[in-house]
Amino acid sequence: MPKRPTTAARAALGAPPAERSARDRRSTTFQKDVLDNGLRVITSPMPEMRSVTIGLFLAIGSRFEKPKESGVSHFIEHMLFKGTKKYPTSRDVSGAIEGIGGVLNAATDKELTVYWAKVAGSQFPQAFDVLADMLLSPRFDPAEIEKERKVIIEELGMYMDSPHDWVHVLIDEVLWPNHPLGWDVGGTKESVSGITRRGMMGYMARNYGPENLVISVAGDVQHGLVLEQVRQALGSWERRGLPNYAPATNSNGASPLRVEHKSTEQANVCIAGPALSRNHPDRFKLALLNVIFGEGMTSRLFMEIREKLSLAYDVHSYINHFADAGALVVYAGVDPSKIDATITAVINEIDKLRQEPVSPEELHHAREYYKGRMVLRLEDTRAVAGWHGGQELLNDKIMEVDEVIQIIDRITPEELLQLTRDIFTPDWLHMAVVGPFKSEARFRKLLRFA
Repeated sequence: MPKRPTTAARAALGAPPAERSARDRRSTTFQKDVLDNGLRVITSPMPEMRSVTIGLFLAIGSRFEKPKESGVSHFIEHMLFKGTKKYPTSRDVSGAIEGIGGVLNAATDKELTVYWAKVAGSQFPQAFDVLADMLLSPRFDPAEIEKERKVIIEELGMYMDSPHDWVHVLIDEVLWPNHPLGWDVGGTKESVSGITRRGMMGYMARNYGPENLVISVAGDVQHGLVLEQVRQALGSWERRGLPNYAPATNSNGASPLRVEHKSTEQANVCIAGPALSRNHPDRFKLALLNVIFGEGMTSRLFMEIREKLSLAYDVHSYINHFADAGALVVYAGVDPSKIDATITAVINEIDKLRQEPVSPEELHHAREYYKGRMVLRLEDTRAVAGWHGGQELLNDKIMEVDEVIQIIDRITPEELLQLTRDIFTPDWLHMAVVGPFKSEARFRKLLRFA
């Protein structure tokens, strides 16, 4: 079933390439063509694999929505599974893929929507036919809309009833108050209740277009055959123009703290602050810093807060990148009686990063961790399709693994120290808490560097 991802993905694109059909020859691991209508087609042949993954990457998501239509991108994603001209019912859509042993799914994020299918290589024509018909000819059956509206409202309730998930929504609201980047991707019960069939179809007509789409295919494929089928199905699709979004803003004096009371056995806390945009030249330095700080079981957060202090079972950090903004977020799930000590310990670890450079040994470990995880992830056709398709859509440029490794290997402890001092300023700290607490006062006192 379609689902929402947990991290951010996409932003508005720059100007599309000029009309052409010119192959990108800079890489031997993928081939790229651009149709006359601006649609980009990328293939990543993996002849050793028997599967193929087709990803349709669209530069549209919740960031592009207005308040009254919040959640419409996610709603549309659901509805494309509910029947098309050629595959009239949801059973027909899913059966066309499951009937050949494949997987069909989708996800909506703040700056990206992706539809994908993974099938045996010989079944590429069938799988692409299903995806293309979902894109071009969804039925938006009124009865199905009403049924799916109820499903989505239940999904929203599920997230709100899960403190572990909900605290991540709240921290976005704290970081970007009254801005689409701070909204839940699924919208609200009120906004979803007000979305109409006409509104969905109009939103899709405005924002789903060939120049806003990258088709990335990886696995047992031949570029020429893929290109020909894409051209036949989507080559005459008319340009729609690129969608617009509201520029990111900071918190503008809003409260850096949000506490939501829930009678739970565990408290959930996120400590976060602004970081780097998706194409910032220091983004790989931030990625290494995050490995050192809070990714994995040898990170500083894990070793200090779980292994040494025994304050939390789950503690980690992650990065969100957007077109013109970003965030570094720390999450911890703790016993309510230990939350003050946990918050203090996390902030102390952040402060240590600002005070002295990491050791050469720690940086070496982070480099090898990052490179190893990156390489391991790319052993799957779905991951390779995502690596190439996502970069092309979001960055208008595809970096190969070896290019990234060269950048990672050049990063020094002194550069990481400078980055921490640039990011972790006195006003960096923001926090969201979900748990059995009614007052913000105790947390406000903790929200500062020593």
